Amino acid sequence: MKRNAEPLVSIITLNYNQTAITCEFLESTKKLTYRNFETIVVDNASAIDPVGQINAGNYPNVTVLVSPKNLGFTGGNNLGMKHAKGDFVFIVNNDTEVTPDLIEVLLEPFYEDDTIGVTCPKIRYFSHPNIIQYAGFYPMNLYTGRQNAVGSNEEDKGQWNVSGDTYCAHGAAMMVKREVIEKVGMFADKFFIYYEESDWSARIRRAGYKIRYVAEGLIYHKESITMGKESAIKAYYHTRNRILYMRRNTNPLQLTAFTLFFTFFTFPKGVLKYTLRGQFRHLRSFLRGTFWNLGNSSYSIEK
Repeated sequence: MKRNAEPLVSIITLNYNQTAITCEFLESTKKLTYRNFETIVVDNASAIDPVGQINAGNYPNVTVLVSPKNLGFTGGNNLGMKHAKGDFVFIVNNDTEVTPDLIEVLLEPFYEDDTIGVTCPKIRYFSHPNIIQYAGFYPMNLYTGRQNAVGSNEEDKGQWNVSGDTYCAHGAAMMVKREVIEKVGMFADKFFIYYEESDWSARIRRAGYKIRYVAEGLIYHKESITMGKESAIKAYYHTRNRILYMRRNTNPLQLTAFTLFFTFFTFPKGVLKYTLRGQFRHLRSFLRGTFWNLGNSSYSIEK
């Protein structure tokens, strides 16, 4: 790709009843040394309209799109991408804080290799700023539907300071070339939340693009190191979308192996776990997530 002095970057972030957190993210963008960017905040039907509070912050070049309903991570970001004008789209969680040179660092690999479609920085925890959350992803286990982040919960001693191709982007911070969106499409709306970046990454790689972990880039994520108790809605989407991902991204042999693993190990283990804990809402969500896949197509239109 030819080097442009400063291509326009569209920063897209979502807000859902966390306007104060979103404003902290926007405040951090004031420190960016790269200046040719627009920021699109998509509000997913928050209880209180965030426009006034965001506008009061005098953040650079911010547009707030207020959705009348909660579109989830997938639909919210897709709405933002439809309005984005940039040559690149930076999808980033509102509960992050950027570092000053992040944009330049994430753009650099695109000039070096035309086959790179997505770049992601190293992610550390905001509350434990020397602990790694993400330094790339290991390959998805196509027989269990599980995937682990490289460097997860490790103290950063420079052990993951080498950039390189990775299997999957992280939805908390991913720079995407517009060409990729035009060719591959956007997030699959069926996912709503969870496994959506894994599915998009798989489609991006199948289209011939590389996903690059950029070790020089750094962002801080306010997600807790220990996520706490799993909610019933998380149990639903994790279960539903784990199966949905496998239906969309495996060959018949892999899908058969996964189905056997899920049927004879994951399913009885989940039922037993939630029953013994007395978590019957979780149990109903787990069952709903499982059986949703029996009555719904895995196909969706992402463009």
